[in-house]
Amino acid sequence: MAATLRIALVGDHNPKLIPHQAIPEALRLAGEALGEPVEGVWTHTSSLTNPALQLEGFDGIWCIPASPYANMEGALGAIQFARESGRPFLGTCGGFQHALIEYARNVCGLPDAEHAESNPSAAFHLISPLSCALIEKTGDMFLDEGSLIRKAYGEARITEGFHCTYGLNHDYSSLVLGQELRATAHDADGEVRAVELRGHPFFIGTLFQPERKALSGEVPPLVRAFVASLK
Repeated sequence: MAATLRIALVGDHNPKLIPHQAIPEALRLAGEALGEPVEGVWTHTSSLTNPALQLEGFDGIWCIPASPYANMEGALGAIQFARESGRPFLGTCGGFQHALIEYARNVCGLPDAEHAESNPSAAFHLISPLSCALIEKTGDMFLDEGSLIRKAYGEARITEGFHCTYGLNHDYSSLVLGQELRATAHDADGEVRAVELRGHPFFIGTLFQPERKALSGEVPPLVRAFVASLK
């Protein structure tokens, strides 16, 4: 029997939240589709005092929705570990937002990059309120040709669910997006809805919550691709 693939679910688990209900089911369905046993391990950010050491034994890292996190530095450390170690990474909603902050701080030389929700008085809000909140909304997005996310879905246009009020600040997007970290999904207005890291085996962040499809019995294509990358 194949060894169980273990994924650290980095965030602050709340069983009342829809995406947190969906994530275990999404992993189960993806594992069954691929014929691979998969285990998601809830990893509260408050427990992450040395992410690189604590997450070494996991095959992949998923930074989950529902921020601000109890320990933002722990979440950022987990993302940094995944990025630097080549460990497959998926960040959805809050995970997408914090992946951008981690990259800005540690790669782009922007240590003051902040999230407006967790630090509203900061001068540099890389993550800022959306012009129109996406609370329990669905939206269409367009995927870049040649991207990992396009390959995962197998189509150029997708519809996914959101539950968020913050996203990438358009005024600062050029400071973090470029040759390595690039936007690979946009809405009809051109707003960034997903990013991926070039040269990494699998490093994708989405503002939407692809895991939600699992609650209707559908294998979420992006979760399937994430699990497939662990092997």
